[in-house]
Amino acid sequence: MSTKAAAVRAAAARVVTAVARGQSLDTALPQAAARTPARDRALLAELCYGTLRWHPRLMAIVDHLLARPFKPKDADLSALLATALYQLEYTRIPAHAVVHETVAACRSLDKPWAAGLVNALLRNAQRQRAQLDARLAHEGPYRTAHPPWLARLLAADWPEDAEAVMAANNTRAPMCLRVNRQRADRASYLERLAAAEISARPTTHSADGIVLTTPRAVSELPGFADGLVSVQDEAAQLCAPLLAPAPGQRVLDACCAPGGKTGHLLELAPDCELVALDNSGERLTLVSDNLQRLGADAQVVAGDAGAPATWWDGKLFDRILLDAPCSATGVLRRHPDIKLLRRADDIAKLAAAQRRLLLALWELLAPGGFLLYATCSVLRAENDAVVATLTAKRSDARALPMPGMPGAVTETGRQWLPGKEDNDGFFYALLEKY
Repeated sequence: MSTKAAAVRAAAARVVTAVARGQSLDTALPQAAARTPARDRALLAELCYGTLRWHPRLMAIVDHLLARPFKPKDADLSALLATALYQLEYTRIPAHAVVHETVAACRSLDKPWAAGLVNALLRNAQRQRAQLDARLAHEGPYRTAHPPWLARLLAADWPEDAEAVMAANNTRAPMCLRVNRQRADRASYLERLAAAEISARPTTHSADGIVLTTPRAVSELPGFADGLVSVQDEAAQLCAPLLAPAPGQRVLDACCAPGGKTGHLLELAPDCELVALDNSGERLTLVSDNLQRLGADAQVVAGDAGAPATWWDGKLFDRILLDAPCSATGVLRRHPDIKLLRRADDIAKLAAAQRRLLLALWELLAPGGFLLYATCSVLRAENDAVVATLTAKRSDARALPMPGMPGAVTETGRQWLPGKEDNDGFFYALLEKY
């Protein structure tokens, strides 16, 4: 009979396997958590996030240990070994407990025949730790814990920063809050956190941001249900102030779900006329729920930002935020499953989609208006190259400097690389129509 601890390891192995087969962690983990006792869900999340964060490195070890790969139908055993190696390498769980519960998890996976093999492999991994490190030290996936194609692109785009970027991607992301200035101010909310014995500090660049020393459930945050704060990284918090909406202006937040930046725009200019657009009706429900919590109001519209004829009313916008769908290579520490889900040939496809959106939305911008093109990517193909397409095609488009903004100055905007100030990676290009 497998133990409860073994069942959690088996559940984590199933999640990692699901991600390896193309399912997002945001989908696979909640499904597994719903079948896991509440007391074990934190451990389940730790095993899933940690194993995916280090997956390329861990699988390099698994591949080295195995005389021959498991059959595809037994991919969950590879994932189980990876979760065990993560525990041995990166947690304080005693090694004997890791081995015992992982072996027992074979039964939870309905593969008791693998127990002896898994036990032997983990014992070998412990005995050969130093030799494995020496043999694999120069292999890219082992050294960087990144897929080789991504490591190559980062080295090409950011030759002096690539190693630091990858190191930052392998860290845990902090929990950052944005204070709703319509309902509170940062100084007073910091006092409320202190009264609740929640340690925090103000962010450096966002006037509304707070970083928690230790992440907390939102239910523990004073006033969260009443809209006093939202969870949002500092890098994302810089978008709304850059666009600087004003009362009475017509503003479009394209590709808006789940609505973090939508709420921020309305916190800065509650009297603007804001249209929140996304092509996913299901995700727009999240936007509406978020706005209701914040006490903000917008026109929520389902539609393809690249096909305005299907949803646009013909009135030009004074401000447009295009937070374009992208590779998410700037937020790997929050979404480590991207290391498994993304492929090299995705980048050109994403860039083509981004160009389509940008060129289409430019037609909706009023003369004298501003469009902010933003991504959570660190790849130039999705950032400067996309914006350069617009400025080359349209004589009425120019990229503006952004003095005081953090990040590296690029051809068309600013690139804030992950980890420079414990931030996510983010690209910003502020474009004026003249």
